[in-house]
Amino acid sequence: MYKKMYCKILIRHKRIFVLIPVFMLVAGLLFLQGGCAKKQAGEQVSETRLLLDTVCSITIHGDFEAEHLYEILDRAFEICLEYEWLFSITVEGSDMWRINHAGGEPVEVNPHTLELIKTGLAFGEISYDMFDITIGRLSRLWSYSWDSTYGMYIPNEEDVTAAQMTVNHRQLNISDNFVHLDNPNAWIDLGAIAKGYIADRIAEYLTQQGVKGALVELGGDVAVIGCRQDGKPWRIGIRKPFGNADEFVGVLEVTDASVVSSGIYERGFEENGVWYHHILDPKTGWPVKTDVVSATVISDKAVTGEGLSTIAVLLYQWDVSVVFEQIPGFIGAILVFDDGEILTYGNVKLLR
Repeated sequence: MYKKMYCKILIRHKRIFVLIPVFMLVAGLLFLQGGCAKKQAGEQVSETRLLLDTVCSITIHGDFEAEHLYEILDRAFEICLEYEWLFSITVEGSDMWRINHAGGEPVEVNPHTLELIKTGLAFGEISYDMFDITIGRLSRLWSYSWDSTYGMYIPNEEDVTAAQMTVNHRQLNISDNFVHLDNPNAWIDLGAIAKGYIADRIAEYLTQQGVKGALVELGGDVAVIGCRQDGKPWRIGIRKPFGNADEFVGVLEVTDASVVSSGIYERGFEENGVWYHHILDPKTGWPVKTDVVSATVISDKAVTGEGLSTIAVLLYQWDVSVVFEQIPGFIGAILVFDDGEILTYGNVKLLR
């Protein structure tokens, strides 16, 4: 069903709703916040590494020698690792690992971990409990790639039911810097918002170092500083959902914003005619049944976009604009439906 997509265009009144060829964004959206100026002086460097269980790329330019820019890049990638050691559900000794293996006892965590947990709880509140960071037991049951230990794997119904019963973000308690779960069998999983938070921290570091322009992409979560070295906005291709890696439906121009997308096409597999994807419904324990193939959010912070884009997929049957409008820093969004239509909110312009 999800592969049958076509093209339409629709514009309505002051709030613009655009229906265009359905797509999945590998990296990015559009927001022009202020104009770009003339060509920037200095050097530009770029590097790609495999971190956070995904491909991470950072491009920066500034009025420095290339050697110094590479030093800045090295530190930026170190920041990725430092936060992974805090947030990972699988790294033994991480804050998440310690909470999940504490048997319900309070665990003192890093202030950054505490901040991200509180952010996750806030997303739970505005999403009618559909976004739930205590989904860890469920998420660990599934495997979506032949490259993983178990290959593509569908858990049995008994295991899903047992894990689903541990999901309830309201059982998570915070006191000062201590976190504990009322249900000792529950697990927290911050994977739905961790990359966005880390991208924000890297962008913050790059700005502090005097970088004039940067594009930080952590597995498709994009944070942009300033303009390209030629003085123009960063141009980011939007990939077609379920299409080939080189199939794009448009380009977005971005300055000083973040762009994050979530979609059922990103990680999944087909078994007996059913598409099993990684966005799980905390009410059932199974991949959420949704007509939203992908959702992309433009915002001032990548962590905001990461949470809202996932919520948009989970809340397909409700008017997500109500949720969008509750969040400071929200700029715009693009929702792509399984019939090929795209609903666009806010300041979004797709270049063809």
